[in-house]
Amino acid sequence: MNNLSSRSESYLYEQVVEKMTGLIGQGVLRPGDRIPSVRRLSLQMHVSISTVLQAYLLLESRGLIEARPQSGYYVKVRAEKIPPEPRTSTPYASATPVGVGELVSKVLQAASHPEIVPLGAGVPSPDLLPVRQLNHVMAAIGRRRGAAAIGYDFPPGNEGLRRQIARRSLDWGCHLSTDEIVTTCGGMEALNLCLRAVANPGDTIVIESPTFFGVLQVIESLKMKALEIATHPRDGIDLEALERAVKRNKVRACILIPNFNNPLGSCMPEKNKKSLVEILARREIPLIEDDIYGDLYFGVTRPKTVKAFDKHGLVLLCSSFSKNLAPGYRVGWTAPGRFKFKVEQLKFMNTLATASLPQMTIAQFLDSGGYDRHLRRLRKSLATQVQRISLAISRYFPEGTRVTRPSGGFVLWVELPKSVNSLELHRKALREKISIIPGCLFSAKKRYQNFIRLSCGHPWSDRLEQALITLGRLAGKD
Repeated sequence: MNNLSSRSESYLYEQVVEKMTGLIGQGVLRPGDRIPSVRRLSLQMHVSISTVLQAYLLLESRGLIEARPQSGYYVKVRAEKIPPEPRTSTPYASATPVGVGELVSKVLQAASHPEIVPLGAGVPSPDLLPVRQLNHVMAAIGRRRGAAAIGYDFPPGNEGLRRQIARRSLDWGCHLSTDEIVTTCGGMEALNLCLRAVANPGDTIVIESPTFFGVLQVIESLKMKALEIATHPRDGIDLEALERAVKRNKVRACILIPNFNNPLGSCMPEKNKKSLVEILARREIPLIEDDIYGDLYFGVTRPKTVKAFDKHGLVLLCSSFSKNLAPGYRVGWTAPGRFKFKVEQLKFMNTLATASLPQMTIAQFLDSGGYDRHLRRLRKSLATQVQRISLAISRYFPEGTRVTRPSGGFVLWVELPKSVNSLELHRKALREKISIIPGCLFSAKKRYQNFIRLSCGHPWSDRLEQALITLGRLAGKD
């Protein structure tokens, strides 16, 4: 096997995961076979024991292997081959106005009925969230804090919450102070404020292709143009394509999701993050970094943010607690670097303040350690669910289907045969009470007509499996 010792320890485990997944998928390692011990594989691949343990943990969470007490690790008896990944995207290298808002609204409204199987839902199921604990904390704070719990928390927002976020930033490779953070009404307001702080109507904004339709909606609402850049399903944005784009176009800013992109699930390697910062810093181009999925990693170590490599205050880091804790609280935040004063001004004019009681509740939950315990359970559940739905796609979807292999988050990007129109598939699925998100919503140019995004945020059930069987049948008929 190749000597991998020269690569960064922080992502070596991904190489181990890829190697073992390949051996299982090719049938070299068959269901029931014992795989190399941690020590043996460490020697074979010239990596540390902790790296192999991290890789085996991820393989176990994906349902490919299982640990047997006092015996070692084995290929799961029911392990199956997952379809290949989609290829690197190839968008047209020209900026364009965005016009997805109306279609997004129609798709999301149609999928909101409680009888619908939520394969299009962009949030985890309440069954996976600490509903009872949060309600208890909120009620206690309401009684204890009295009038303060219903008063304004003017920008930059609740100090206790900002302090907790600053403490956690050490895990992301950052050293943020409380004063560098501004709380917002969810992640969408954070993106909106940051983009308004660095760009104006008519400006060109670089995005990944595909990217979250919410990013496209923000660009559309501010009458800016989007420039889509090729993106790899595993490693994120193509830096060579990005460098060509910023040389040929007058780019005012970038909005990227480096950790577990929605919909790809891609995660940029650290060396790419460092290079990204350098490419943009040479031209003084601000980067709005959406790290909303960063805490939902499946491995042992949380990936660093791009902000960790920022030396010039050009990275505006944004996130929220909507995807991993409490969607309805609408609590987000940003660390906007050198643009903080402008963001605070815009926040005051936009919504005046972020709701006080939800901020206090989340701050208390973080301080108590409840958040970390919850995240450990949530990450394990999501990793298992991603693997189960991936395997169901391999069983029930038509020949030629491709699917991503995310190492975090809870969405899958599925490429169907070219004959399938995903918008029409969305309509047919709705008639069967199944929601999906058609691929055209993830591109300013309405590309990805034969792609869909599936959510893995709801626990496995017979109803969910039946919905995937039905969806595969509908796709096979197109």
